[in-house]
Amino acid sequence: MGIFNVFGSILGYLLWFLYTIFRNYGIAIILFTIVLKIALFPTSLKQQRSMASQSKLSEKQKELQKKYANNRQKYNEELSKLYEKEGVNPTSGCLTTLLPFPIMLGIYYSVIMPLSNTLHIASETVQKATDYISKIPGMTSTGGIYSELQIIRNFSAVRENLTMFSQADLAKIEDFSKGFKFLGLDLLSTPRGAAFSTLLWLIPVLSFLSSFAFQIYTMIYQKKTTGQNPQGCMLVLTFVFPFLSLWWAYTMPAAVGFYWITSSLTSWAQSLVTNRYFSAAQMTAKIEAQRAVTLELAEAAVRPLPAAEQKKIADRLSAGQNQQEKNGAKQDKNANKQGKNKKKSGSGPSDSNAYIGTKK
Repeated sequence: MGIFNVFGSILGYLLWFLYTIFRNYGIAIILFTIVLKIALFPTSLKQQRSMASQSKLSEKQKELQKKYANNRQKYNEELSKLYEKEGVNPTSGCLTTLLPFPIMLGIYYSVIMPLSNTLHIASETVQKATDYISKIPGMTSTGGIYSELQIIRNFSAVRENLTMFSQADLAKIEDFSKGFKFLGLDLLSTPRGAAFSTLLWLIPVLSFLSSFAFQIYTMIYQKKTTGQNPQGCMLVLTFVFPFLSLWWAYTMPAAVGFYWITSSLTSWAQSLVTNRYFSAAQMTAKIEAQRAVTLELAEAAVRPLPAAEQKKIADRLSAGQNQQEKNGAKQDKNANKQGKNKKKSGSGPSDSNAYIGTKK
């Protein structure tokens, strides 16, 4: 949790910068999400490249499935060798899918600890303020982790008693507390326990629908591109993430759910762009072109030998060939001599046989 809190503090600088421009936390979250998507765009291209590589190997994979239909272990071994040979990592797409998770937790800690992670007020001062809030009846039911949110939500009522803050900090907190209304929704409130009339229930519902629609779109596109259904972590995340987003958006401050909705919609838009201009077929063609260029450069890097070196090699080959011819002629001469000796020695046995026969 400490790691995600630090991550939230880092993201808080960007959130605060965007908030100072537009004075609205909802707009700041939308722009914050777009900036992150642009920064993470290379990872999306990497995922497209991975899908293109898997599409190229789909036919070979089908052949392996037919060949080792009755031997699952052998099929997995040969499939791993195929991936290694082609330089394909079948799990590389999981990284891109999992990236929103730590970012969402960073947003979560930026939202629930706005004094520490977004306004970056000294931790000692914030601790004194949260200790004071915890002693006020009616403000302890939400738990200690939401104490900073309680200060923001009830700032006008407790401002006079927050003497631990400087005047500059009080001005920042007051300004910040006025920017959490977006389209009539209070992004500091939690949908769980909120009245139906607040319409906060829309946050978890839209969070689930947007996440589920995006996961289904991704699954259909992968099926169309590679001819394979999602496997492993991709299959699990397709159905688990939407329900996780529903629960988080329901139990956490509405700002977290609002970020999840924005993230799903921007991810969908980004996928439409990458699939249109960086499709699997285009990426496959680009990979093959890069491989061809690499081979051409490798061939061009091989320099021909100088004429003198080529003549030396030719002379050595010629001398070796002449030596082989001499050795062959010598072997033939020896073979002829051995043949003549066999003929001479062949008369001996016949005389001996005649002699033995005469004796008998």
